[in-house]
Amino acid sequence: MTPRPHQAAARRTTVLRREAVVAAVPVALAALLAAAGPATAGTGGSSGAGDPYFPLAGNGGYDVHHYDLTLGYDPQSRHLDGKAVITARATQRLTRFDLDFKGLKVTGITVDHAKATFRRDGQELVVTPRDALCKGQEFRVTVTYSGTPKPVTDPDGSLDGWIPTDDGAFVAGEPQGAMTWFPANSHPKDKASYDFTLTVPKGRTAVANGVFLGQKTTHGRTTFRWRQSEPMAAYLATATVGKFKVEQYTTPDGLKVYNAVDPREAAAAAPVLKKLPSVLAWESKVFGPYPFRAAGSIVDRAPQVGYALETQTRPVYDSAPDLSTLVHESAHQWFGDSVTLTTWKDIWLNEGFATYAEWLYAEQHGGKSAQKTFDALYASPASSDLWAFPPADPGSGAHIFDTPVYSRGAMALHKLRTAVGDPVFFRILRAWATEHRDGHGTTAQFIRLCERESDKDLDGLFHTWIATAGKPSSP
Repeated sequence: MTPRPHQAAARRTTVLRREAVVAAVPVALAALLAAAGPATAGTGGSSGAGDPYFPLAGNGGYDVHHYDLTLGYDPQSRHLDGKAVITARATQRLTRFDLDFKGLKVTGITVDHAKATFRRDGQELVVTPRDALCKGQEFRVTVTYSGTPKPVTDPDGSLDGWIPTDDGAFVAGEPQGAMTWFPANSHPKDKASYDFTLTVPKGRTAVANGVFLGQKTTHGRTTFRWRQSEPMAAYLATATVGKFKVEQYTTPDGLKVYNAVDPREAAAAAPVLKKLPSVLAWESKVFGPYPFRAAGSIVDRAPQVGYALETQTRPVYDSAPDLSTLVHESAHQWFGDSVTLTTWKDIWLNEGFATYAEWLYAEQHGGKSAQKTFDALYASPASSDLWAFPPADPGSGAHIFDTPVYSRGAMALHKLRTAVGDPVFFRILRAWATEHRDGHGTTAQFIRLCERESDKDLDGLFHTWIATAGKPSSP
């Protein structure tokens, strides 16, 4: 992500309750009830995934495998009709479970084609299936809904989610906005594949993640189909709508590129987007093979947003990006999208890495060396926001997009580079992206990888640069 509105220099997841089985029934009957009894006996999935910064984000008791989202949006009335078909597997016996979903009216829910009951509790959509779900059982939830989607306001004051624009909607979900437009297990720990069927008035374009499967216009409305096959966290999904100029091509490596640009931003965006293939080629050389089947950009005009986001395969920009921003969001395809954080506290693994990618690109393309960038930052006084908190401990969701996460996170990587040498450092970057591809990573795992590849004890370095508040006494 590139800067939130309040930033200047920075670049920019219920305790399980077991209900008692009636004590008087025979053991055999109790076992039968436990296996296939009604949804009034057993356990409920937790209402959060356990993230300390966003305690209600995500849910317990199941893993989602796939989302099939069918949406119809009218930019003039700002009305959305939706159907989400969610395929998941129960990780425990479930008599009820939660989905993250905020604002829109639910008109019906089925679980495995049987009507389910539900209730709303803040951002929680609590679903009670007709029959309890057994541990290990795959099940399908269908939710129909409608209304006027509205963004949420994040702890740092920024808008997040489905954000209306003058010709459509800018859809960016980090960290909690996915729930404003589809029901989800909305924590990065639960990644899934996606299909999107998006219908908008003729003349508008609806852009989502992954490979573009085609479009068809009938009766004054155009339907766009997209498929994101590789696993994706819900916050990285988009369904941005607008009057876009579309460019499609295939790179020499066979990568399908789809760029959608607001005509008002086209002149400023063109020279930067022209470099996208070469930027991805350079990053593939440095970080390892590009992790997805598709790429591209969405350049909107959304002055009320104030940031760009690395929506998977196709970053969304609130205006024409500069080259550094393009490099940053493209680097996130490896660091953040393919290798996804496990807890929001570890967001420096996304933003510090993408920021350091900017430094490396400048260094290798005629700009300042990474060392000079590091030195300039280190010269900042001890009272600077740069030293406000350690990158690996922002303290709360209000600070996960602040300067230390980005710039001091990048400084930590530069210190690692100088400590282990270039050959080992670049091997570490490729190993991190390769070994955790389509999965997750933690700060502790990254440190273990660095020590394994370098055969060095790096506890002191990481303690100083990512885990200790204040300006280090020596650069």
